[in-house]
Amino acid sequence: MLKTAVVIRHVEFEDLGTFEAVLTAAGYRIHYYDLGINDLWTLDPLLPSLLVVLGGPVGVYEDDAYPFLAEERGLLEARLAANLPTLGICLGAQQIAATLGARVAPTGVKEIGFSELTLTEDGCGSPLRHLDGVSVLHWHGDAFEIPEGAVNLASTSLCGTQGFALGRNILGLQFHPEVNACAGMERWLVGHAVELAAAGIDPCTLRADARRFGPPLRAGARKMLTEWLQELAV
Repeated sequence: MLKTAVVIRHVEFEDLGTFEAVLTAAGYRIHYYDLGINDLWTLDPLLPSLLVVLGGPVGVYEDDAYPFLAEERGLLEARLAANLPTLGICLGAQQIAATLGARVAPTGVKEIGFSELTLTEDGCGSPLRHLDGVSVLHWHGDAFEIPEGAVNLASTSLCGTQGFALGRNILGLQFHPEVNACAGMERWLVGHAVELAAAGIDPCTLRADARRFGPPLRAGARKMLTEWLQELAV
């Protein structure tokens, strides 16, 4: 049976990255819904086998400035109510959390760069165990609280909620396991140049860290996603 993965992409360079090969190998046909190109109202939230909502440089609380946010949460509300497989990364995870009634707010600090996660007990028993000891990419200034009924999977010193799972089908990740750091991060560095400058972060450091941490991140993230897909309750 053909499986479909619909991917809501907010900015062109924040794509599936290394996750694309995993989904293809697992038998998914991938369809991107690009903000500003594909109208969200044309997407049936109950139809895809898997819905992935990717990251973006806006906050879930900015509905007036970016009306798509409320429309996107409307799609998620229907999908989450049906407990259909849904993965959110960064903004996507925050959108899932907000849809489930959890608070999302600025942390007061930019967490941008590569560092390891501290897994919770639940995280150690989850597919995130493949990222134990692996430096992952962080790129956010907001954070979610853990939705009611979900479990906290990981933290860092700057953010106590780096991931949550609601059952086997709903996964939200604050960090970016999908980024293909092995291929270089120039699109990220240029696309977020203003944010990096405002935060006083040297792109040369990120570029060097991407070369150093890219291979183990790619390997661990692909194992994580493969296991999560295998454990879906469908």
